[in-house]
Amino acid sequence: MNPEELVTTACPKINAMGWAFYFVPETFARGEELGLDGISFYIMGRGGVLGDVESSVIASAFGFFNPTLVQSMWSAGVKIVAPRDAGHAYMDCCANFGRSRFKDVLGLDAFCQAAGAVNDVADPFGLALYSGIMAEPLADDLPARAMQLVTVLREFRGSAHIVALRAKGLEPKVAHHIYRPGDGALFGWSEDEAPVISDEDRALWRDAETLTDRIVLPAYSVLDDAGRHSLVAGLEAMESALAASA
Repeated sequence: MNPEELVTTACPKINAMGWAFYFVPETFARGEELGLDGISFYIMGRGGVLGDVESSVIASAFGFFNPTLVQSMWSAGVKIVAPRDAGHAYMDCCANFGRSRFKDVLGLDAFCQAAGAVNDVADPFGLALYSGIMAEPLADDLPARAMQLVTVLREFRGSAHIVALRAKGLEPKVAHHIYRPGDGALFGWSEDEAPVISDEDRALWRDAETLTDRIVLPAYSVLDDAGRHSLVAGLEAMESALAASA
C-alpha cells in the first residue's frame, strides 16, 4: 500500500468514525449538564476549540451549514457556556466514547503511534477547525486517545476539503446537497434554498475530492509500510468494535 492508497483507504474510515460520539446518549447527557441540547452542544463543542469568536467564524470553519442556523445556535450557546469550556467537554466526550467502545481492541498502541505521527506533521495552514482541535490535549490512555486522534484527523481532511471546494469555485451549500442531498434541513437549509445540481457541479465536487486528497497526502506520507498497516488495521479493528456495540 503506497501513501495514495493509504489516503483513499483510511480517510473514508476516519470520516465515518470520527463523528461517532457526536449524537450518542452519553454526549447528550454531558451537554445537558452544561445547559445545552444535543445540537447546541454539537455546535458549541465542535466550534468551541476556536474560542470566543463571532458566529461567522464558526460558520466559515464548518462550511456546510446555513450561516443563519450557526448564528442562532452559537449566539444562544455562548450565553450559557464559554466556548473553550464546551470544546474541552466535547473532547472529553470523545475520549469517554473511546474508553467505552474500544477498551478491548488490540493494536491501539501501534495505531496511536501511526495516527499521532500523521497529526504531528500535518500542516494546519489555512485549516481553521483543524488548527483549533489539534491544539487540544489528547488523553493518555489508548482507547480514549485512539478515538480522539480519529476525530482530529477527520477535522484535518474536513478542513482541507473546504479549502478545496473554494479552490474549485464550488459553494459549500451546493457541495453539501451533492454529498448529503437528504440532510438539508439538518444543516439549516430549507427546501426552497436547495440548489439545482448540475453535471458541472458534480464534476467540480469530484475535482475537489481529488484536491483534498492531495492536500492531506504529505502528512500521511510520513508513515512507512509498518505505520500504514498499523493505521489501517487499527481503523478496521475500531470499526468492528463499533459495529459490535451498535
